[in-house]
Amino acid sequence: MTGGMRMQGLIEQAKTKGPIRLAVVGAGQGLVLDGLRQAKSLGLVEPCLIGSAQAIAALAKQHGWDPNAVCIAAVSGDSAAAETAARLAHEGRIDAIMKGHIHTDVLMRALLHEAGGLRVAGRRASHVFVVEVPTYPKLLCITDAAVNIAPDLNAKAQILQNAAEVARSIGVETPKAAVLSAVETVNPAIASTLDAAALTVMARRGQISGVLVDGPLAFDNAISAVAAQEKGIASEVAGDADIVLVPDLVSGNMLAKNLEYLASATLAGVVVGLTVPVILTSRADPVPARVASIALAVLLHESAALKSPMWPAEAEPTVHAAPQPETACCPLPA
Repeated sequence: MTGGMRMQGLIEQAKTKGPIRLAVVGAGQGLVLDGLRQAKSLGLVEPCLIGSAQAIAALAKQHGWDPNAVCIAAVSGDSAAAETAARLAHEGRIDAIMKGHIHTDVLMRALLHEAGGLRVAGRRASHVFVVEVPTYPKLLCITDAAVNIAPDLNAKAQILQNAAEVARSIGVETPKAAVLSAVETVNPAIASTLDAAALTVMARRGQISGVLVDGPLAFDNAISAVAAQEKGIASEVAGDADIVLVPDLVSGNMLAKNLEYLASATLAGVVVGLTVPVILTSRADPVPARVASIALAVLLHESAALKSPMWPAEAEPTVHAAPQPETACCPLPA
């Protein structure tokens, strides 16, 4: 396995592309402003802070910003703040959106709304974590750990396509994607192994493009060449994955948080497949993770591939699992 880009390299690359206009929804939180201040000092963003003008101005002053020099969109209430961000994106006045002190479901409900939201015809919205783990020699994409709860095969194909385009946006020319399960053999009793095998064939036949796909692979085989060799797995992907596609949101979220809290990983997380990238940060995320997420959004905001239809809407099944209403993340009719 050869070494690849690290998080600092991603930030340095973003510095050559920025600044972007970033709408921060619910900006009245100290950690949010600390991250924005650092990102602004690096030339990554020109932020527009959405929320209570009085609270944001007071916090900005506490954190060393001149409140009169900060763009503040005064609104009352979380729903109004989220709808304001969606409107600014529709009007072309911002390039990306960032979650501040607001519940994720409130923000995403406004952004995924069929009429006033930011969905792209023929494209599914999904989340990608770009993770730097000290013990892994390159950045690792984990998807989907935040938006699609229990995706079916068709949804997984679209989530994987999104992740491949994210990986290419950060400089991985032909990303390697491991489709995860508990085992590395196809077992009809484990549905995720059947999906993994199907996705592998779909990629080989061009239904998922620009990415090498193999699965099922257990996590150890995906990221450890030694583990793959010991188990006799001959694969271009095993031991060298750029992307891991998880079976469902629960397993993905647990994997990402385990890496963050037990392996000192830094996580940059963005929702893609909408008209602008959306940074979903946790209220507990430290400043470095926030800055890394902003840098990722800078690299993604000009991606035409992530804004174009993926395939005809009629290929979509009727039912979709998502943290919003059933139709929230799936493509609109073209």
